[in-house]
Amino acid sequence: MEDFKMRRLGTVMEPEPGNPNEVEGVLNPAAVRGPDGELYVFPRLVAKGNYSRIGIARVQFNGEGDPVGVERLGIALEPQAEYERRTNGSGGCEDPRVTFVKPLRRYIMTYTAFSAQGPRIAFAQSEDLFRWTRLGLATYAHWHGIDLCHVDDKDASIFPVEIPNSSGQLEFGMLHRPLFPGTLPEDTVHSPAKRKLDIEKESIWISYCSGKLAGQGVLGLRRFTSHHRLATPVSPWERLKIGCGTPPILTKHGWLIVYHGVSESPPTVGHRHQLCYSAGVMILSEQHPHVIRYRSVMPALVPLLAQERDGFVANVVFPTGIDRRDDLGTPNRFDVYYGMADNRIGVARLDLPDRLPDAAAADPRDAKV
Repeated sequence: MEDFKMRRLGTVMEPEPGNPNEVEGVLNPAAVRGPDGELYVFPRLVAKGNYSRIGIARVQFNGEGDPVGVERLGIALEPQAEYERRTNGSGGCEDPRVTFVKPLRRYIMTYTAFSAQGPRIAFAQSEDLFRWTRLGLATYAHWHGIDLCHVDDKDASIFPVEIPNSSGQLEFGMLHRPLFPGTLPEDTVHSPAKRKLDIEKESIWISYCSGKLAGQGVLGLRRFTSHHRLATPVSPWERLKIGCGTPPILTKHGWLIVYHGVSESPPTVGHRHQLCYSAGVMILSEQHPHVIRYRSVMPALVPLLAQERDGFVANVVFPTGIDRRDDLGTPNRFDVYYGMADNRIGVARLDLPDRLPDAAAADPRDAKV
């Protein structure tokens, strides 16, 4: 059986002419069903100077149930907290993911807070998706003597229920991608074609929050006390970097995430190194979520359209939102919302197969990419 593939449905949001909040793009949205059953997206809105807010929009569907556009409803978050602002007056609330966490009976938003200290994972909570309360930055127990609170971090999402940690104890889990120095694709692109990976520092991680801490309520969700390496770059399409994508969603095969990988595009005039962001599929075991049951050997979506190849950042498809189409009576169908060249938002459809294709090798320790 071939790898998963996604079928494009079209562009659902692009910068609104004359809107100063969107002059540098709308991109990388969260997507979640509200208490009313409607689908809401939370796009990153970029104003002049890369000043980023998180908006709210309601998705509009055609008669066949395909998403075709959005109705803008306002702003969910804009830089206000110290950890969201930079000294020059700019700042960032960026790249959100939203999950309804059943034990807490709350929507939890993870987003990138961009201050003078760099990108960090921040949390906010809501009961209705319209009124958001900040919970603060994620904090971490030390890892191998490293204070992770001072390491750049992005692209986080949480599981909707408590999951077994690597010791089998039920805890809240968060996927994220720490950005250790030297692991950005702008750094690794200068490495030899065959390079030795730092499998700890170039990976997607799962970090766990004790259920006892979470018993404090939503505030306890910010403290992560143990960590497990999940996935390291293996295939050529993710050679330069692997990163998180959509929040995990439970399917008949296990926990589904659509993640991103970065490779190098052929050079063009005036550009020796160009990056290409593609999307792939990963399935994690329901019983042991730190175990990968399947991951894409080939990308499920690559930049092909003009809107994906030309924008504020060229050659980017960046998955961040996912919607299971239970409303259509098709629980094995998923719509994936993604950033297009850091400028627009597209959506592609993913249908879950009856059985999983043969899995790619998961992180052999001697792997070279």
